[in-house]
Amino acid sequence: MKRTVSPLGHTRFSAIKGQLGAHISKEARGKNSAPSPKQNGSTANNKRPAAHLKQRTARPISLKTKEIKEIRFYRANEKPYGAFSNLYGRNIVFEGRQFPTAEHAYQAGKPKRDEVREWILDAPTPALLAMAAHGLYTWDIVPNWSEIKYDRMGAVLRAKFTQHEDLRELLLQTGEARLVEAGRVPNTVNRTWGEVGGKGLNILGQLLMELRTQLRTEHGQDRRTKKAVPA
Repeated sequence: MKRTVSPLGHTRFSAIKGQLGAHISKEARGKNSAPSPKQNGSTANNKRPAAHLKQRTARPISLKTKEIKEIRFYRANEKPYGAFSNLYGRNIVFEGRQFPTAEHAYQAGKPKRDEVREWILDAPTPALLAMAAHGLYTWDIVPNWSEIKYDRMGAVLRAKFTQHEDLRELLLQTGEARLVEAGRVPNTVNRTWGEVGGKGLNILGQLLMELRTQLRTEHGQDRRTKKAVPA
C-alpha cells in the first residue's frame, strides 16, 4: 500500500534534517577524530520479557515545576520522569493493536515485511527491541521511514499520554519546563532523539513539549465544556 506523508510531516522532516546536518558539521569541525560509538537506541534496561512487562503507574507529584527550567529524563525506572521514556512499561493501543511500550508501537512501523516486524516485536526487552530495529538492513525498512518516523512518534506519544490519565497529568504538571532526553552514549540516535552532554536535537523532548501544549489546550476546553453542561 502506498504511504502518504502529511505536509506537516514533510516540513518537520526537512527542518530536522537541516538541523542534524548542521549539528554533525559543527561536531566535525570541533574534533579531528572521535571514537566510534556503540549505538545505543534505548533509554532503559529491562531484563523481563516484553510480554510480562510490569505496568507501572506514574504517581501524581506536587513539585513546583514552574520554577524548574529543565527536566531531564533517560531511564524508564527513574522516578518520576522515567515515565517519559519510550521504554516505560505501559500498554497502549495504536493502529488497532496493543503494545507493551511506546517503543514497541513506534518500531512496529519501521519493517517492510510482517515477519521482520514480528521478529523485532518478539525481543525479550524494550531495549533489545530498539537495538534490533536500529540494526535492520535498508531493504527491510519501509522506503519512506525517514519522512514519516517523526509524525509516527508524535502519534504514539499522543496515544500513550491520552490513554492514561496519570501520565497526562504528569506531563501537564511539568509546566513550561524544557524536557530533555539526556542520553549517555554519544551516538547519532541519542543526539537525534535527545541530547548527550548538552548537545543534540532532542526530538523526543520537542515532541513531548508540543504534546504538552496541545493537551493543555484540550484539557482547558474539556473543563469549560463540563462547566457548561447543566446539572
